[in-house]
Amino acid sequence: MKKLLVIILALSIVIIGTNQVFAEKNVFFDSVKFIQYLDENTALEEVRNGNLDMYYYRISSDRLENNQAREGLHVFDSTGGSYSILVNPAESEVFNPFSINEVRFALNYLVDRKLIVNELMGGYGSPIISYYGPSDPEYLTILQELERFNFKYNPNLAEEIITESLIEKGAVKVDDKWEIDNTPIEIRIFIRSDDPVRKSIGEILAIELERIGFTVNKDFGDLNKAFVVVYGSNPSDLKWNLYTEGWGRSAFVRYDSVGLGQMYSPWFSNMPGFNDPSYWNYENTKLDELTQKIYTGDFETAQNRSELIQEAVVEGINESVRIFLASKVDQYVVNEKITGVVNDFGAGVPSRFTPINAQSQNEELIIGVKQIYQGAWNPIMGLTDSYSRHIWGIVSDPGTFKHPFTGETFPVRANWQVETRGPNANLVVPTDAVMWNPTSQTWENIKQDTMAKSKVTFDFDFGKWHNGQKIDMNDIMHSLYFTIEWGTQTDERDRTFDTEFTPRAAQSIQTIIGVKQIDEDTIEVYVDFWHFDEGEIADWAVIWNTIPWEVSAAMEKAVLDGKVSFSRSGATSKNVNWLSLIIPNDANLIKDYLKEFRDSNFIPASFEKSNLESKYFQDRFDSSIKWIDENNHAVISNGPYYVKSYAPESRTITVSAFNDESYPFRAGSWSEFESPQFPTISEIELEDVVQRGVEFSIKVEAKNTDSIRYFLTNSQGDMVSSESIDMINDKININIDSEKLQPGTGNVKIFAVSDSVLKPDFYESSFIVTEKKTELPKSSTQDIEILENEPSYEIWIIPIVIVIGIIILLKKRYNKP
Repeated sequence: MKKLLVIILALSIVIIGTNQVFAEKNVFFDSVKFIQYLDENTALEEVRNGNLDMYYYRISSDRLENNQAREGLHVFDSTGGSYSILVNPAESEVFNPFSINEVRFALNYLVDRKLIVNELMGGYGSPIISYYGPSDPEYLTILQELERFNFKYNPNLAEEIITESLIEKGAVKVDDKWEIDNTPIEIRIFIRSDDPVRKSIGEILAIELERIGFTVNKDFGDLNKAFVVVYGSNPSDLKWNLYTEGWGRSAFVRYDSVGLGQMYSPWFSNMPGFNDPSYWNYENTKLDELTQKIYTGDFETAQNRSELIQEAVVEGINESVRIFLASKVDQYVVNEKITGVVNDFGAGVPSRFTPINAQSQNEELIIGVKQIYQGAWNPIMGLTDSYSRHIWGIVSDPGTFKHPFTGETFPVRANWQVETRGPNANLVVPTDAVMWNPTSQTWENIKQDTMAKSKVTFDFDFGKWHNGQKIDMNDIMHSLYFTIEWGTQTDERDRTFDTEFTPRAAQSIQTIIGVKQIDEDTIEVYVDFWHFDEGEIADWAVIWNTIPWEVSAAMEKAVLDGKVSFSRSGATSKNVNWLSLIIPNDANLIKDYLKEFRDSNFIPASFEKSNLESKYFQDRFDSSIKWIDENNHAVISNGPYYVKSYAPESRTITVSAFNDESYPFRAGSWSEFESPQFPTISEIELEDVVQRGVEFSIKVEAKNTDSIRYFLTNSQGDMVSSESIDMINDKININIDSEKLQPGTGNVKIFAVSDSVLKPDFYESSFIVTEKKTELPKSSTQDIEILENEPSYEIWIIPIVIVIGIIILLKKRYNKP
């Protein structure tokens, strides 16, 4: 009996011990290995065979057409990406046709968006003409404005517009080729050859432009080459005229404040010229003002915000410096033995939550990637490509993040409480709150009677950095120092200026009024910012840091000494390296500065009045120096994984689990994100032919749906009716008065909307509109003889009308993304 009790006790200890070990794990895998696979077909087979667990790049739809092709796989459809054309509008000594607004705008008729979606993308996508596509929460806000453009593939109209514009500039056609001043008008298209879809888009566009009469030169390359030729050159040098862009997203956003600024506005440093003062720069004051208001919350109501978005989108499309073509539905493959994948509506399967939440029987998760390294690894103005951001997303934790299915802000490492008086009233900022003064180079107390619209109190979950040092309020304050110091250009000699970072930071610091530390992990942030969603106020106000302050200080010193640059454009203009903490040479540069700091008892300006002990600084410097020595890189952050190694020769990056007990989340913390309930349109009943002036109804059945939104247009593309109707018992009738419809073809778009999963299901169809039947005058048939075996004309008219209607319907194409 005693022996049995001992055995039971021993087993209990083992079980309890096992559970304790499991509970202490912060992620399910001990490590994640990212391996480059350039060829998608090879990667697909490797995932199917189990040599890869998943592949972070889309697989062509024709490789996944049937159940046999999907054997051994989980296939996920992911939205969020898009294709666009970046147009160079620069004026130059050499004639640039795209410096003419009308020529740029004509490209909207020269690209066949439906062909791109249906043929090049296999139907996995939707034609778009703006940054926002059907899966974006803002899409319904701008749909009426988009419908008014009524873009269709019309190469003849495009040629007509282009021809008129070129003739006005003095161009002539000689032997079907455009010339100006006896010189052929040449167009250079930079085509991304590493993406089959973008390669085909570029080739087709080249053919269309050659047909019109341009001399076209095609330049092929990948993102690294694009960084030099497109993003790294002076637009007026005309090293490129058109570039086939592709976009991915790292998160799904409910209230987007950044996208329109990034895609259309010069101030964001993402338009030709990129705010490099030595380059020709695209300018548009109207777009700057509109998108800065959206970005900084300069609106009083949700309706006011919607109007700003609508106006900015219309201006962006009219300017046509960046022309959007198609939103993508990417198909990602995951081995069937992997569970816990989080298919974010913005990022897709490569969301930051997938490697954190995924599970299998193995200790290592192996992920194939299209590219292992492009761009640069620094959190100031690096990490601009999706490939590096996929890894950075699990190495670092943000203060706040966006819910993968609602797009709303939620706390990660910064819990908050918001108090606001906006948009029209203010709070008094206490005088013991402080702000960094870049002129006096010191922290200063806020002046009496200073006001702010909102106050956000943040309670931080600090934990430790990967090098073992505790994250503390000094990391937060140094982050604020850096944003203000580098977001303010005090004069022309101010060296704390970056062509890409400074314009963006300048918008943020305009609204930061002051901060007040409450205790060792709590701070009050006062901002002149308001939003109708308190989560957006918190997201705007949050001050956080993803690298230790000492690494940031060493980076800053290296940039000020002219050895590296934070940004791509700065590196190009100064002919120095784009700072990358994962590269050994740059890591050793940071280490040398840390040693210099340590040996000289250096104290950053942001801490000069902090009364911190010397040992604190020495420990910080020593820990980061030791980290770089041991790991051969300077990527030190705070996430659930840390960078273990980067091996360029084998094209791999390996990250290991950061199982420190100070980390605030445990394995399985994000499991709620695994299985969203999507709104789904299950049935639509719509008449093929309706009579003008007669009410007709559309019957809709949908699941997991809170409301139905529809948009009805006539044959001219004019909006006739739109409405949002609450869904009851999964069924609804949309009753429509067709009086405003014109004879011809009507079009209806129907969206099933869920409040908890903001990815509406979408249906579009056309129907024929006929005039209302009228009674014909009755006539006597007594004097009309009809041969018994000869049919009357009236008998044949009805079948002919029906046949014509069927032919018209068959010519219509129906797409449901």
